[in-house]
Amino acid sequence: MKTISEFKSHNGRQLVVGHASKTTRCDMTFALFLPPGEGPFPVVWYLSGLTCSHANVMEKGEYRRIASELGIAVICPDTSPRGDTIPDSSPDDWLFGQGAGFYLDATTHPYAQNYQMYSYLVKELPQLVFATYPLEPTRQGIFGHSMGGHGAMVLALRNPEIYRSCSAFAPITQPSTADWSQRAFREYLGSDKSNWREWDSVCLIEDGARIDSLLVDQGDADDFLDDGLRPQLLAKACTAANIELTLRMQPGYDHSYFFISSFMSDHMRWHAAKLSN
Repeated sequence: MKTISEFKSHNGRQLVVGHASKTTRCDMTFALFLPPGEGPFPVVWYLSGLTCSHANVMEKGEYRRIASELGIAVICPDTSPRGDTIPDSSPDDWLFGQGAGFYLDATTHPYAQNYQMYSYLVKELPQLVFATYPLEPTRQGIFGHSMGGHGAMVLALRNPEIYRSCSAFAPITQPSTADWSQRAFREYLGSDKSNWREWDSVCLIEDGARIDSLLVDQGDADDFLDDGLRPQLLAKACTAANIELTLRMQPGYDHSYFFISSFMSDHMRWHAAKLSN
């Protein structure tokens, strides 16, 4: 791995790191904030939304002050494989292709060769960072925004032995039926919708996947609330499964990083409490 940049912030270290990935078969980049001290530190993974990279939350998420205070490392991966050789959609199609990997393992041609974001995040990248930095693999949490909120919940539901905490900002709760994600699922996974269920948080819960608790913040002025996000579907599934869901509808907030940064400290404290138990 190669350190692309490093800055001191709140007495910690904000790194941007690049490496060649065997899983996605391309160069990948991620951001890592290390709080002050020697570690090993608990880790919270942040998964970004559609069109984003590691840079969006690193520059606008305002997580470093609270992460430094709590002594938690924050890893912000990219949202998809990237490069001239990576299959992509048209430049004006932001719902599919580069920047829109949906944190799944694609099974269809030509996407299966590179779009293996689930395996990259669950297997390859953790192995690299835990071997290189002073991080504690037994204390991991995960959260994300929108498409990344979907990804965080799917990764947590499928790997409760890895992630001890999970939260989300405005997640796509049931991407297999949402207007703005069905096409991506079809392109990545094929037309058999039964194969989509293992990448859908509501379907996973319906099919028996469990986590202890979940924090979700959702702005009630979010333009995507009714068509894409639909938190009521997650609430219904969690109630039926006896999963403790804290769903906070935040008045006047939209889908932007102004919303995310407003409640970032709450989510970091949520994870800190879970990871300290």
